[in-house]
Amino acid sequence: MRIFGWLAAALLPLSILATSGLSAQETTKPAAPSAEAAPASTSPAVATPPPPAWPSQTIRIVTAVAAGSQSDILGRAMSEHLAKIWGREVIIENRPGIAGTASIAKATPDGHTILLASNGHAMIQSLNRNLNFDPVKDFAGITKIAGLPGILVVPPEGFPKTLRQLIVNAKANPGRYNYASAGLGSASSIAVELLKVDAGINLTHIPYKGLPDAQIAVIRGDAALFMTFYSAGADLIASGKMHAIAIAGPKRMAALPDVPTVAEAGVPNYQYDAWFGFLAPAGTPRDVIGRLHAAIADVAKMTPIQERFTKLGVDIATTSPEAMDTLLRTDTERFLKIFGKADEKK
Repeated sequence: MRIFGWLAAALLPLSILATSGLSAQETTKPAAPSAEAAPASTSPAVATPPPPAWPSQTIRIVTAVAAGSQSDILGRAMSEHLAKIWGREVIIENRPGIAGTASIAKATPDGHTILLASNGHAMIQSLNRNLNFDPVKDFAGITKIAGLPGILVVPPEGFPKTLRQLIVNAKANPGRYNYASAGLGSASSIAVELLKVDAGINLTHIPYKGLPDAQIAVIRGDAALFMTFYSAGADLIASGKMHAIAIAGPKRMAALPDVPTVAEAGVPNYQYDAWFGFLAPAGTPRDVIGRLHAAIADVAKMTPIQERFTKLGVDIATTSPEAMDTLLRTDTERFLKIFGKADEKK
């Protein structure tokens, strides 16, 4: 889709957020590795043994979304710091769609290829038939890295300006309105699918290749609704190119104090907070998981990372690997209960 000059200017903050631009692959080169960066392995014999000195090669962080999406932005922001800690290159690879996730499930479980996922990962079984991997059993949690509320936005003209009115109109005209997402199973699609269930409305899903394309669809009036994040949509909202109608989290955002929560706007049981976390292939040695976790946790506490993302409404905080495992399992169970399993649908 062609982005005209004025639109490119509007989306400039996204490019600024990316550490080295929004290319499909980014390499962060570290300083020369030190002996401390590669301690000897003590992995248990029952797991796939790591190389004698881990890491022994480039670390690849895969995101199953296009460049410029939230997990991509997070990964790029952290990659330079992680490279310095590990003493190895850290490459951010964008592999949009189910193929990107599947590549991690089938990757060698040695800690050199990991996934930076959103809670869209927990929707995989509800949206995809004939999977050749298990989105829970084939992954090992490293840590949750971020949580943030979504912002429901609509075009500046031609559509209801409040969520309450949009719901009224959608109930009166089932199927008339569509919504954009950053891709099938993305955080933005889950948020609106949950809204459809809780509000009892029918909206047609139009998945795009990533968050930037979905926002362009809203700006142009090609989509009636989209859930974005403050880090990606703040300037577009401030400039009037998108209109914010509700916050998907449990409370209003300090940066948008006049925008009500979805619950305040007429859907009292609704609450959705997106999360982002690091996952490794199942079978990755526990000591390697521990080293991955320790480095990511150290970077998450760095002042530049905290300051940068706090300003954007992102809560940067880590969990234990076990807590990440639990979060993935419980969210998957929750979404299967609400949406069912794709293989069991007619």
